[in-house]
Amino acid sequence: MRVLYFAWLRQRVGVAEETVTPPEGVGTVGALADWLAGRSPGHSAAFANRASIRCAVNQDFATPDTPVRAGDEVAFFPPVTGG
Repeated sequence: MRVLYFAWLRQRVGVAEETVTPPEGVGTVGALADWLAGRSPGHSAAFANRASIRCAVNQDFATPDTPVRAGDEVAFFPPVTGG
């Protein structure tokens, strides 16, 4: 699974992307975020406030209950505002 981080999430995690193999049972965006948060202090800081994070799976907007599986591209980013 390819995980992409944008903006301040990238800064906190310390990388723009990484390839991960989550353990069995990590089958949703929410479970993936929980698992990623435990990978390092930077990951923990990035995922500390889930309400301020948006996600896309295979370039489609996703919610915490959206399924994820091996081979997916999962992107985490802050909400985008225009004006």
